[in-house]
Amino acid sequence: MREKKNSVMNERGCGVLLHLTSLPGPYGIGDLGPAAYEFIDFLAAAGQRYWQFLPLGPVAQGFGCSPYMSLSAFAGNPLLISPDILLEDGLLLKKDLDGLPGFSDYQVQFSTVIAYKSALLAKAFTRLGRSGLQGDFSKFCENESAWLQDYAMFMALKEREGGRPWYQWAPSLVGRAPSALAKGWASQAKQIDYYRFEQFVFFRQWQRLREYAHSRGLSLIGDLPIYVSLDSADVWANQSCFQLDDMTSLPTHVAGVPPDYFSKTGQRWGNPLYRWKVGRDKNEGLYEWWRQRFRQMSHLLDLVRIDHFRGFEAYWQIPAAEETAVHGQWVKGPGRQFFTEMVEAIADLPIIAEDLGIITPEVIKLRDGLGFPGMKILQFAFDSDAENLYLPHNYCSTNCVVFTGTHDNNTTLGWFMEECREETRGRAKRYVHSDGSEIHWDLIRLALSSVAATAIIPLQDILGFGGDCRMNLPGTVPGNWLWRYAARFLTKGLAERLREECEFYGRRV
Repeated sequence: MREKKNSVMNERGCGVLLHLTSLPGPYGIGDLGPAAYEFIDFLAAAGQRYWQFLPLGPVAQGFGCSPYMSLSAFAGNPLLISPDILLEDGLLLKKDLDGLPGFSDYQVQFSTVIAYKSALLAKAFTRLGRSGLQGDFSKFCENESAWLQDYAMFMALKEREGGRPWYQWAPSLVGRAPSALAKGWASQAKQIDYYRFEQFVFFRQWQRLREYAHSRGLSLIGDLPIYVSLDSADVWANQSCFQLDDMTSLPTHVAGVPPDYFSKTGQRWGNPLYRWKVGRDKNEGLYEWWRQRFRQMSHLLDLVRIDHFRGFEAYWQIPAAEETAVHGQWVKGPGRQFFTEMVEAIADLPIIAEDLGIITPEVIKLRDGLGFPGMKILQFAFDSDAENLYLPHNYCSTNCVVFTGTHDNNTTLGWFMEECREETRGRAKRYVHSDGSEIHWDLIRLALSSVAATAIIPLQDILGFGGDCRMNLPGTVPGNWLWRYAARFLTKGLAERLREECEFYGRRV
């Protein structure tokens, strides 16, 4: 394999982790509108190089609106579309934004937000022909047809079927019989166009935001889940790529991880597993799907974190009938050969390997052989003795990314106050020479001072927020992905403090 260059991340820098749904604004959920631009301005004022966020795909209420169980690996989340920019583009009228529901400033109320934004987008769609954007829309549909046609038909049929998953549709549609697809296209033409319109608007707004980020010196770090949801356009359109039963179209085995730091029974994610084949007999359809996926990421992002990277070396295979992940087994993944196949598709996409959990020498060899930086989590650093690999003095290379915590962790203050054993708390205070009264800033400084080329800090830790602002509790469905901050919390003083710390530790842009 040609050596993969990660030149951007070889420069000492830092950034902030914040998902877009957590941005403030009047429409019940963060979006691609004014608050996103203001956040970029805050990052620039704070001397940051990166904005990292979670996956951008459309979410499903049945999975708690988790960004890691998306309806498509290629589409954008229409809930992130900004009504304000729709207004600027002539797709909405000012009166359309009157009568806002009483949205919370601090949590996303997904059911209310979905109903509200769906109604707005439906109005915007009716004005496409009068907006002067019809030509751009047609060009977008043509350029993105490789994934867009299947996605739009999937969404239109799913709507017609009352939201039922695709494997419960008529057998002819489940099996994608050409005559059934043709009939579906004809009968759902208007709704198919609507779902294509949603994507047109999302990507139009996204590219505008990305250009602004670049103009302020910011690079965007996205998140690519290794697996996709069973009830997704990807699985419906590419069934031969997944371990599905030929009769029921349901998974024979599902993805997850064995018991670990987060759960005594492991995590049963429920995603279908890939039908990996290697050598001359490899599953070319699966490999081409991945090439397209990486190309799509390179058009949207400047860097990408591959979630559950270790699954390419070996993955935890759980019989679909099992209720927990306990009785799974490790199965060899495609390994280095996969990335050799992907080399052209990832040539312009620096990759961060999420290498948390049960990491073997084989996983480390794969990561290091590819030159991908791994992750260091400071909340994991104080549970054991001085040989702990998450302690900064044990980082044996600058080619890593250090976090105080991730979206799966409690906030640093919540972790310190609610989760730490007394000896862990004491060990942390001794290590940072602190009384713990500002433990979030202690760990921020610890991350910034480390030899890791890149330090990423969740916004909750910069703000000093507690466990009630946690983004996700792994292994649970309700109550996650809800947190938002109010605009008043991002002050000039906070930006200056972060900038000074980053400057002191040689990380300022």
